[in-house]
Amino acid sequence: MDCPSEENMIRLKIGDHPEVQDLDFDLDNRRLTIFHHRQPDELLQLIASLKLGEELLSSEETEEPYTFEGKDQKKSLQIVFWVNLSFFLIEMTTGLISNSMGLIADSLDMLADASVYGISLLGVNSTLKRKQSIATIAGYLQLGLALLGFAEVIRRFISLREIPNHQTMIVIAALALAANAFCLYVLQKAKGKEEAHMQASLIFTSNDIIINSGVILAGILVTAFQSNLPDLIIGTIVFLVVIRGAFRILRLGR
Repeated sequence: MDCPSEENMIRLKIGDHPEVQDLDFDLDNRRLTIFHHRQPDELLQLIASLKLGEELLSSEETEEPYTFEGKDQKKSLQIVFWVNLSFFLIEMTTGLISNSMGLIADSLDMLADASVYGISLLGVNSTLKRKQSIATIAGYLQLGLALLGFAEVIRRFISLREIPNHQTMIVIAALALAANAFCLYVLQKAKGKEEAHMQASLIFTSNDIIINSGVILAGILVTAFQSNLPDLIIGTIVFLVVIRGAFRILRLGR
């Protein structure tokens, strides 16, 4: 076992077996750890049928309950998915009401994140190749939404717009900042955070915290200068941050 294709063969062979609780692949050292119930005889026979040159190194019993990585990842991703989807609705609604490009841009970023977390949920307990593919999809999704955001910023620079409600900008962005800080904490505590699809999720959330802080600053500057330019400028910066994060995620998918 020394490549993702062989890992996939093993997963297809025994991944859904009722006695298998989790599979932990170490491709570099050509080792597979199987967490299972009862005796492993049937599992060993199934693996042997693949003719991959298998060898049983050890078999141990434990009385401690095992919480497998996929379950922990799924729970973490579900939490951040619903937080981001909720704040997309909140920021889009308040952004339209307050006429704030910063909040609207941030809401689109939240929507992109919610979509990516949904995609990432499909990657839990998948092969390395599939997880890298998910990271690639996530990067292109983020890049596409960023380009749409730039188009909206340009349109608003050209159009005459009233000054946005700075109080709404600051309060909602501060709430979004707190929500994203919570999401970052949840993701950092999750098992398997070094995997490509989880790394993509961490990058998105880190970008969000920067963006939220920028919207708060823009609200303060709108108040100080009585101008909508700070709001439009932060909208531009938001999408630059989003694009940078998208390229980082695309590198993870290679």
